[in-house]
Amino acid sequence: MGCFTFIKVMMILFNLAIFLGGGTLLGVGIWVTVDGQSFLDIFGALSSSVLQVVNVSYFLIVIGAILLVLGFLGCCGAQKESKCLLMMFFSVVLIIFIAEIAAAVVALVYTGLAETLLTAVVTPLLKEKYGADKSFTQIWNVTMREVHCCGLNNYTDFTDSPWHKEQGTYPEPCCKDQRPCNGTLAAQSDVQGCFNQILEEIKTNAGVVGGVAAGIAALEIAAMVVSMYLYCQLDQK
Repeated sequence: MGCFTFIKVMMILFNLAIFLGGGTLLGVGIWVTVDGQSFLDIFGALSSSVLQVVNVSYFLIVIGAILLVLGFLGCCGAQKESKCLLMMFFSVVLIIFIAEIAAAVVALVYTGLAETLLTAVVTPLLKEKYGADKSFTQIWNVTMREVHCCGLNNYTDFTDSPWHKEQGTYPEPCCKDQRPCNGTLAAQSDVQGCFNQILEEIKTNAGVVGGVAAGIAALEIAAMVVSMYLYCQLDQK
């Protein structure tokens, strides 16, 4: 087996795995969207606290769709020896790679900006959906109990939410599970917001986070190198 054939086969197998993984994530994302309660019942204790802060279903659907497209382009491009598909694969991976670097720089250098952007997006959702949307409420309840935090910034994120208007109280984790969790007790409890709490967890596990990020970056660089190698070899045929 020649070098070109070997790399072509590895490219097909690698992207087939990406395609299947993307399909799995897409399926799970649709499952969470349709029936989030059953997902939490099964995986609630094991689910990632970071993913629970955002709407995990849409996150999985987007990531799954991107992986599906990426796997399709890479697998078909190598199998059919299509320069067009290989170049599209290279371009998509390059765009993702640049976006990840940009996001990492923003997260590291402009943490305050990231907090401001999250506050602008998440806080209105808490005021609109917490207590009205059962799945959304359950996700945040699990998050706050597991991470030992309250809201994105603090208990005031829940002020004027459907829950606050109906019950006249704040979520129990905001008062360290003391009842009734009114504004006075929540202020005295001074429970940290989930953004800062998760940030502390990431800093504590910086080595693991950095290792995973480096591994993903290495795979992306390898994918770009291999796709470009196949593309250049096709020119010589």
